[in-house]
Amino acid sequence: MQAFVVYPEVKSKVPVVILIHEIFGLSDWAKEMADELAAQGFMVIAPDLLSGFGPNGGGSSEFASQDSAVKAVSGLDPDGVNADLDAAADYAKKIPAGNGKIAVAGFCWGGGKSFAYAAHRKDLSAAFVFYGPGPADVSTIAAPVYGFYGGNDARIGATLPDAREQMKTAGKTFDPVVYDGAGHGFMRAGEAPDANDANRKARNDAWERWKHLLDQAQ
Repeated sequence: MQAFVVYPEVKSKVPVVILIHEIFGLSDWAKEMADELAAQGFMVIAPDLLSGFGPNGGGSSEFASQDSAVKAVSGLDPDGVNADLDAAADYAKKIPAGNGKIAVAGFCWGGGKSFAYAAHRKDLSAAFVFYGPGPADVSTIAAPVYGFYGGNDARIGATLPDAREQMKTAGKTFDPVVYDGAGHGFMRAGEAPDANDANRKARNDAWERWKHLLDQAQ
């Protein structure tokens, strides 16, 4: 499996964030997010979950179009995704510059996978879900889960009440925030030159919240 790994410029050992890409694969935008997160003092591993599934055995960069990458990501086996994330997390725990703590974060398709990974992996310090649905079974989740959702995202928003209820019933920590007026994918849309005010504000507010929560999880 290939991965994009970014180190912060710091002297001390730091936590590692496993960053799960959108349905578009390991795009330049996902790498940009990894760079931005590393600039805040965290090590980031962004695995290419299309490794070996692309043309000629390649990964995300080998697909001829975004549509073909989306189709391939949509067809990934959930157990295989968790196995690849385990490989990334196991690698993260052995990096000499890491302090042994691992968090997971994902966007869109990756947001749902980060929630599901929290139910799979017991040694996470936190899971950050950006506009992704929860898994069918939350009973095995050990880490606190923090959600970031757009107020104008009916498709994912419709899953939020059930996720809240399941997590509450199971006695798990789930802290979702809904950003008024923001649409699906506001972390990407909010940085565009023509971004609307709601998406831009949601991105900025979500960044500040995310950094604060990561600092707390160190």
